[in-house]
Amino acid sequence: MRIVVSGMVAGDPHQGGATWAVLQYVLGLRALGHDVLLVEPVGARRDARTDRYFRAVVERFGLGDRAALLVRDSTRTVGLPYDRLRRFARDADVVLNVAGMLRDDALLDTIPVRVFLDLDPGFNQLWHTVDGVDMGLDRHNRFATVGLSVGAPGCAVPTCRRPWIATLPPVVLDLWPPAGAATRGAFTTVANWRGYGSIRWRGVHYGQKAHAVRALIDLPERAGAPLALALAIHPGEGADLAALRRHGWRLVDPVAAAGSPDAYAAFVRGSRGELGVAKSGYVASRCGWFSDRSACYLASGRPVVAQDTGWSRHLPAGDGLLAFTTAEDAAEAMQRVAGDEPRHRRAARALAEDLFDAGKVLPRLLDAVA
Repeated sequence: MRIVVSGMVAGDPHQGGATWAVLQYVLGLRALGHDVLLVEPVGARRDARTDRYFRAVVERFGLGDRAALLVRDSTRTVGLPYDRLRRFARDADVVLNVAGMLRDDALLDTIPVRVFLDLDPGFNQLWHTVDGVDMGLDRHNRFATVGLSVGAPGCAVPTCRRPWIATLPPVVLDLWPPAGAATRGAFTTVANWRGYGSIRWRGVHYGQKAHAVRALIDLPERAGAPLALALAIHPGEGADLAALRRHGWRLVDPVAAAGSPDAYAAFVRGSRGELGVAKSGYVASRCGWFSDRSACYLASGRPVVAQDTGWSRHLPAGDGLLAFTTAEDAAEAMQRVAGDEPRHRRAARALAEDLFDAGKVLPRLLDAVA
């Protein structure tokens, strides 16, 4: 098949995890034998770092003849010229459009299967429903989400009168082999303290990572184990920074830890495991979001202790992958992992092979949207 993938790889440069979230689709589909084109829409006033970072990623993964930055509302590109994008799109079978980022009708209109791919469940739908933001839903005829419970009873996320196909985040296992000995003695994660504004709907606050971590602030003391955050947080968040340090959180420079795809992968592989803290909005909505980042830890043979957003209704929680709701739960889960780390590492990789392998996830997604 000829497939267009659109999503943010370089628009906010030096976020290696966000880059991987899109690359897993591009590289996974390519490994399956599909002809894949990556198009990332960017603003005309983008930082010059965006172009440099994009070129570096394209070169690193051999995408030079199948990738372009496209300046919005124009035909200007970095990478493939616009006329080649048009030719590819004219014969394309499917577009996977993350958050509806690609809005160029000349590219979209000729593609028969146009998939709105939701990697931020709850927020995309609430921006549309509450704030009246045009998310581009009307440009699409299929709707897929990593919110495993969207549209199901008990999930507060509005469906926007669309049927949502649940899909797991894929991992290209050949690029994420089991890791050797951990170089850090800490459970880690990579996060933005505040990605964007929160939303209130029907009396419920749908918040950010900041709100979730504050509720777990004493976790290092409870767990008796080091926790390291590669955390993008503004220096002006003085009270929160002081509280994190006071309670024993180790703060790591996020650019040093995850400023490129390779740095991000090395940080994940060097970790003892992941403490997966979800945005509070995912927890409040019970949307069943499961992190592409956590899938990378699992593939690396690193156990994951993940905040339950409702994902435990759909995925096995036990060896290698443990769910928590409170700080007490998280501390207990980390202690369980510490009690038999080799077993939990083996189980983590096995879960990745069974559930998150791009060679299984992506064919199911293509079948579902056909």
